[in-house]
Amino acid sequence: MSEQTENLLTGMADAGCTKEEIQRAGCFLNACSFNELTKLLKQCRCALIEQMHESQNRVDRMDYLIRQTEKFSVK
Repeated sequence: MSEQTENLLTGMADAGCTKEEIQRAGCFLNACSFNELTKLLKQCRCALIEQMHESQNRVDRMDYLIRQTEKFSVK
């Protein structure tokens, strides 16, 4: 495995990609299917963005609860 391939697969793992996604990426690299690899990476990115939005919604909810609780302590 080339250093470039290893760096890409390690980077995917560090970014939170699943083992299945990393294996698919390895297959695309071995087959020189760079268009398919790019599609896969974009799908992984979209999934991460969705997770980020879900986390932001939970943080927003927690901020709301904190503000509500602070109102009780002011009274």
